[in-house]
Amino acid sequence: MSDEVRQNRFAPPPGAADLLLIRHGESMPAIRGESFPLKDGHGDPALHADGEAQAQAVCARLQGEGIAAIYVTTLQRTRQTAAPLAGMLGIAPKVEADLREVHLGEWDGGLYRFRAAERHPAFERAKAMHEWGEIPGAETTAALHWRVRAALLRIAAAHPDERVAVFVHGGVIGAAMSIATGARPFAFNGAANGSISQLVIRGEVMIARRFNDTAHLD
Repeated sequence: MSDEVRQNRFAPPPGAADLLLIRHGESMPAIRGESFPLKDGHGDPALHADGEAQAQAVCARLQGEGIAAIYVTTLQRTRQTAAPLAGMLGIAPKVEADLREVHLGEWDGGLYRFRAAERHPAFERAKAMHEWGEIPGAETTAALHWRVRAALLRIAAAHPDERVAVFVHGGVIGAAMSIATGARPFAFNGAANGSISQLVIRGEVMIARRFNDTAHLD
């Protein structure tokens, strides 16, 4: 045995998938009295010009990172954010519907942003209780976590020993990190637009490696 032993450097376990969770770029602002277009009941705004710039920055950051596959959700802001990287790498994105954003019930379509800014009592209860279901008609936190976990495990099972870029939403990243770490459900809410978080998954074991990396945006 050597007389010198250096500290270990992390490497994904054999057969694990390395998932980079990228939050979509900034989307168009909500306008009082108007609704975003809806897709299966979810607000579906396009990217703002700043969001398009964030998408380009994500592409510049990840184009040399050995991405083997790209996933998006059913909502256009994830497809638009993934487009520069997908074009650069020549990879056709796959759609994972169960990674769509939290369904916000009566507040979907943009109203949620106003209710949050106004500190509506239901919004304050949701934050305090870590429960999306406090919003009228919204999906429960348990339902969100169930589908996000299932989707992440499906992607990981399809990509052993590969790095995958998964373009998703802030609520989904919060759920994924909570599932992986055992933290309270809203502990990781608030990932920045265009940020990168990272999970390494083998079987049903998830290892959180990174949250809200914005070095490419600064």
